[in-house]
Amino acid sequence: MRLKELIAPLEPLKVSGDCEQEILGLHYDSRTVQAGGLFFALRGVAVDGHRFIAAARGAGAVAFVVEDESAVPAGASFVKVADARKAMALMAATFYGWPTRTLPVVGITGTNGKTTTTYLVEGILAKAGLSAAVLGTVSYRFGERTVPAPHTTPESVELQKTLREFVDMGAKSVVMEVSSHALEQHRVDGCLFDVGAFTNLTRDHLDYHVDMESYFASKARLFSELLAPDAVKPKRCAVINIDDPYGARLITESACGVISFGLGSGAQVTVRDLKISRKGITGTLVAPGWEKPFSSQLLGRFNLYNLLTAAAVGVGLNLPPEAIVAGLADHRKVPGRLERVENDHGITLLVDYAHTGDALENVLRTVSELADRRMITVFGCGGDRDPGKRPVMGEVAGRYSDLSIITSDNPRTEDPLAIIDQVRQGIIRLELREYGAAELPQSFADKGFVVVPDRREAIRLAVSLAEPGDIVLLAGKGHEDYQIIGKEKLHFDDREEAVEAFRLKSRL
Repeated sequence: MRLKELIAPLEPLKVSGDCEQEILGLHYDSRTVQAGGLFFALRGVAVDGHRFIAAARGAGAVAFVVEDESAVPAGASFVKVADARKAMALMAATFYGWPTRTLPVVGITGTNGKTTTTYLVEGILAKAGLSAAVLGTVSYRFGERTVPAPHTTPESVELQKTLREFVDMGAKSVVMEVSSHALEQHRVDGCLFDVGAFTNLTRDHLDYHVDMESYFASKARLFSELLAPDAVKPKRCAVINIDDPYGARLITESACGVISFGLGSGAQVTVRDLKISRKGITGTLVAPGWEKPFSSQLLGRFNLYNLLTAAAVGVGLNLPPEAIVAGLADHRKVPGRLERVENDHGITLLVDYAHTGDALENVLRTVSELADRRMITVFGCGGDRDPGKRPVMGEVAGRYSDLSIITSDNPRTEDPLAIIDQVRQGIIRLELREYGAAELPQSFADKGFVVVPDRREAIRLAVSLAEPGDIVLLAGKGHEDYQIIGKEKLHFDDREEAVEAFRLKSRL
């Protein structure tokens, strides 16, 4: 594709050089540049891509997209723009033929519930005959092709390339999780959404966004900018949780029509005759113009909101009510979301991704209501991330658990013991008994907590202490099959570790 064609969707500040030359690839990492490539000089938190223009040129780049033209060598072709990331997103969509132009595209954003909701929407679309490509925290997948997800939402070049591949494979719709980072960094600006869904907003990622207002502003971009109706998709729709205070604000900022969902008054998609039990959730789904009985094997009130989000997306896409309730009913399991690890000991062991205070409270509230006996929770907090949520998670775990086992998560470049101490500050407020790992009897009498820094040992301790009827929750890592210690990514899967812990328990 010629450079002038790639420039077409932009409003460049300056264009210099040969616009007729063919561009054979798009690159934002100088180490991946190949002959005939276009290099985007992106400004990052720690690194400025303008420093690597010479390296990119040496590797074969024939043109550059820059914010600072003084970094471009004399005689080189370049396009100067105000925001190189936004330009990259639009040029990537152009390079790959705007794959989201001709099929329904759903973007789901919010702090909690995105992954489960994408699976639910995928099921609804399948019932409606619109097989979906799905991009999210667990994987990017369509049909038999599955790619592990390094990011919830990939960089725009990889995103558009992946979408192009899925559409060419026969995908008839797209469902994607849209992270706040992706919105802030314009990764999805080349996506033409039909429906955007907002689940909720609670404390997370404040290491990046600084405060809740900037976090909210990033999320709001999907609704205030990217869902603005245009000639290609004139009937775009926002699906918003009206029970969430940020959702109520977002309704007033949406650039398109809104379908609200929730349990409070005024929600357009809601439920009546609700029953939540160990077997799941049942009730009557109420939407504009129709009511239908529905059921789901998902557990808990927080999953009810995921069900309502997905149903409202179906309404926003004008899908048949029968497809919506059938899609909800057929949904079984999301990797690492209250995922059960089977065993022969009469113990319910669940693995969940909950890694914020709100998510952990939602899961623990649900699970503790189902417990016949004791609730044992193993959890930690990631390093190089918002430290403010650490004591919050400690306090939440302490309130809902009979025994909280504080351990390591992904410490990254922080000291694991320092992270654990910050978590501990939240739980000691509750004046619970602090056990030593060696002194814990199987039938511990007092509600309390224990610190076990090694996550493998923490999981084994939880399983060794658990008795028939107990519930053990391994929280924080969910589907992840690794642990990041320092800058090294090591294989570690809570589910595998739980299986091994049960094997060891059987030998005793």
